[in-house]
Amino acid sequence: MRVLAGVAGVLLIALMLSEFFVTFLLPRRVRRDPRIARGLNRLLWRPWRAAARRLPATSADTLLGFFGPLALIVELAVWALGLLIGFGLLEYAVVGGAFWSRFLISSGVFLSAEGVSGSTAVHIIELLEAATGIGVLFIVIGYMPSVYSAFSRRETAVSQLATRGGSPPAAATLLHRAAGRERWRDLERDLRAWEEWAAELMETHLTYPLLAWYRSQHVNQNWLAALTAMVDVAAFVKSTVASEDIEAADLTFRIGRHALADLALQFHLDPIPVDRLSDADFEDLFAVVERSAVANVDRETARHRLDRLRHEYEPNAQALSEFLVLDLPPWFRRDEERRRGRDRDLIGSS
Repeated sequence: MRVLAGVAGVLLIALMLSEFFVTFLLPRRVRRDPRIARGLNRLLWRPWRAAARRLPATSADTLLGFFGPLALIVELAVWALGLLIGFGLLEYAVVGGAFWSRFLISSGVFLSAEGVSGSTAVHIIELLEAATGIGVLFIVIGYMPSVYSAFSRRETAVSQLATRGGSPPAAATLLHRAAGRERWRDLERDLRAWEEWAAELMETHLTYPLLAWYRSQHVNQNWLAALTAMVDVAAFVKSTVASEDIEAADLTFRIGRHALADLALQFHLDPIPVDRLSDADFEDLFAVVERSAVANVDRETARHRLDRLRHEYEPNAQALSEFLVLDLPPWFRRDEERRRGRDRDLIGSS
């Protein structure tokens, strides 16, 4: 019996340390996700999400905002408990006696690095346990600033986009700003900045998956809406502008599509077909390009190109939206565009 307990303890310690290493230290590929962390997050998220859906929008967003930090605490608690039980089983296998007593002693060693008298084998086990506890503590201390630094950089870009495209950001608003010749160059610079932001977002959210659950400060802002709006604009420019000099839009579209695909794959989500752009909205959006100083393709060609490009990223964006309860941005905000329609001479002039 004690031999089996010792084997079980070693296996449990190895499993917990492996999960801890993969989660906190390994910049993993998309398909290499820690099973315990993923299972815990899904187990907790589904009832949490169901409860939030019963609340008003503001209260629901507040409740959902607690999930990311709390899930991190739960993960740490589970890993620590697993290590405590593992070392307790190991000490029980060496010393014998009551397992509960060995578990309490193991907990004291892990949490405070205080040892007790015993044989050489027990001292070795306690030394390893104390070293493990200290190592876990320092790794977590280094992990937290990295997570919140990535969150801060992400939210800075989300807020900056809100000043340009509204909250939530709409592709039409961003395109209206670019309707004049000079503003079109501004959009090209924005696209290059969005390319860098999308690449960083993909890297940080694959390395720290819990970041996906960290929500923005405002109900009508979120990182998924910002990323999707950026890809919307890039796809529209690629579809409508006749010039071959659309490298910025092409690169932004590619990295944004890549980010949405990898993040959906990370959460094991199947693409969900969706049609976010009506014919009427497309007609109004295309009119923006027709009034601009940039050469454009014909309307039918632009629509065909845009539909093909949207099919490459919108299903993954919709899957993430439904799973994480994050609203996707509209292509067109009718209330704002009606206001613009009363003063068309301002379009592209400022």
